Amino acid sequence: MERGSSVLSKITYIPNIEEWEQTFKFYNEVKVRFSETDMFGHLNNTVPFTYFEEARIEFFKSLGLMQDWVSSNNETIPVVADLQCDFLKQVFFDETLLVYVKANNVGSSSVDVHYMGKKQDGTICFTGRGTMVQISRYTGKPVKWTDEAKALLQTEENCKI
Repeated sequence: MERGSSVLSKITYIPNIEEWEQTFKFYNEVKVRFSETDMFGHLNNTVPFTYFEEARIEFFKSLGLMQDWVSSNNETIPVVADLQCDFLKQVFFDETLLVYVKANNVGSSSVDVHYMGKKQDGTICFTGRGTMVQISRYTGKPVKWTDEAKALLQTEENCKI
């Protein structure tokens, strides 16, 4: 699909693809494994969700949040409330992709996370977004971000390039 295509116009979380693309700093590199392809030789449509998870975990690690969440002494844990992927170009076995992730909008206990998968030539092959909520592992209820965590999520300087 080309950037001006009707598919892009239906992606409501991206008002302007060129501007949106420039806002990403953090990425995780992945190589498409044979087991991730289908009988037609291209990336199975479920796999980008795994790539999103890997990139999201590395992103939160880089901010220092993941270490707290996995500690058994910590009350809060992250849960994914919703997740979507929009496919723009086919991806094939052995391709190297950069899966970008960013905190797009931070709420009181949630964060809207955006994703962008790019081929080595810079072509965007898929995009995505999802809401992650910080909850209490004991009550299952949302827990507000600390001021420090909210600042980390809202500051791009804390993201690796």
